[in-house]
Amino acid sequence: MPGLAIIAWMTKSSEKRVVTADEIAEMADNGEDISRFYNGEFEMMPPLVKRVNVDFTGAMVEELDGEAAGLNISRQAVIKTLVRRALDERYAAAGRSGK
Repeated sequence: MPGLAIIAWMTKSSEKRVVTADEIAEMADNGEDISRFYNGEFEMMPPLVKRVNVDFTGAMVEELDGEAAGLNISRQAVIKTLVRRALDERYAAAGRSGK
């Protein structure tokens, strides 16, 4: 992983202790110096999620909400599941795999 110089450091008892990314983040939030965990080489990562706006008719939203309620999941989860399924079916029909 670029940027991480070390993920373990010696404690006073001479045992190696692995420091998680969450612990490093907490140290930074507390104003502690975390430079010992980085080697100065940083790589910008693209966002993992891209937000999009989609317009639906009122009837479609009601259908989605009904499915979400029946499955006890969010409307967004229903939309993602249906879109993923549709894309997978399209790729399968074309004889190729999606991402």
